[in-house]
Amino acid sequence: MASRVRISFFSILLICITAAAQGRKSLYTTNEFLAPSPVNGICKTLVETQGYKCEEHTVTTNDGYILSLLRIPTGLSGKKADKPPVLLQHGLFCDAAIWLFDSPEQSLGFILADSGFDVWLVNGRGTKYSTGHTSLTTYDKAYWDWSWEELANYDLPASVEYVFDLTGQKIHYAGHSQGTLVAFVNLSQGKLLNMLRSAALLSPIAHMNQLASPATKLAAQFFLANVSYMQNNRLIFMLVFLQNNVAKFVGGICSTLNQPCINLITFFTGPNCCLNSSRIDVYVDHEPQPTATKNLIHLSQMIRTGKISKYDYGILNILHYGQLVPPSYDMTKIPKDFPLFIGYGGKDYLSDIKDVKVLLNDLSNHDADKLVVLYKDEYAHVDFIMAIDAKQVLYDPMIAFYNSN
Repeated sequence: MASRVRISFFSILLICITAAAQGRKSLYTTNEFLAPSPVNGICKTLVETQGYKCEEHTVTTNDGYILSLLRIPTGLSGKKADKPPVLLQHGLFCDAAIWLFDSPEQSLGFILADSGFDVWLVNGRGTKYSTGHTSLTTYDKAYWDWSWEELANYDLPASVEYVFDLTGQKIHYAGHSQGTLVAFVNLSQGKLLNMLRSAALLSPIAHMNQLASPATKLAAQFFLANVSYMQNNRLIFMLVFLQNNVAKFVGGICSTLNQPCINLITFFTGPNCCLNSSRIDVYVDHEPQPTATKNLIHLSQMIRTGKISKYDYGILNILHYGQLVPPSYDMTKIPKDFPLFIGYGGKDYLSDIKDVKVLLNDLSNHDADKLVVLYKDEYAHVDFIMAIDAKQVLYDPMIAFYNSN
């Protein structure tokens, strides 16, 4: 494995988007990527087509972003949920559709609904169905002035509070990749504990400086310089455009590289063992979703420093934080009696096994009966949301964990 040439997720994505942007500048002034109608939304295209009921909800964060939330209130049988709500939070470059890509027998969103849970799925800010804002549009540079820290401080609390207030019940949480980071940030500060029952965290992202790929670390060292010359946030505008054209775009990359698209995903995430290759086209029809340049810079800072810290503004830190270095989040502060389920894989390029072990060391004092750790040696990053055997390997133990809490 170590001898393989690994291609950096950030560097490939940046190169591809930059190359596309050079010839497509006129796209930045079109109205082509305004928010689509719910008629063509996830409820209509991925949920109701499978025979499930689906509700569209919106919630506004304290900093003005209008998020789309989906609810699957019953299983396929139509029986109303008789178990607590579960809130599913996607990761970087994804939206709520990731929990619904495979068949109902293999997709976590449907499996939870059929198991009696009240299922809620979040579309994070800037993604296709969450482009609204109380005063800004996606054309405004200020709209994209956020990183994962704002997702943790605004998006997650708004979503959790909305579901808690509407249902009157404490919530189970499930996050993948970046969706775990925003949970860790809140839990380490003792936040949301009055509204959450437990958290299942898949491919956890916390410590990031032991990534196995030298190319990824090199990309992190130069990422800010690589994107800073893109005036008017063109990287972001291109991402927003690509959300409606990603199948052709990614297909073109695969064709150019003379590789199946499943191999391209492997370059980004690690050698996923168990994906249904027939569903890859569904995946590239929906992903990647937009994110902010600032978010990628912040993640790169984590890779360089090995710390889970606030955004580093350089010499301006003194103005933002009253100190020269940004404050860090301490994972050892996560309450030891809060129920946690952590799933990680031995082939994951983005949630590297060495970094996960550092996280588990942070949790070494966690109450033994409140921490479940599931390790799957052959799983890589996407296996945790799309593996054909994930129900038996991962989701059934998760549901048992939820039922016990």
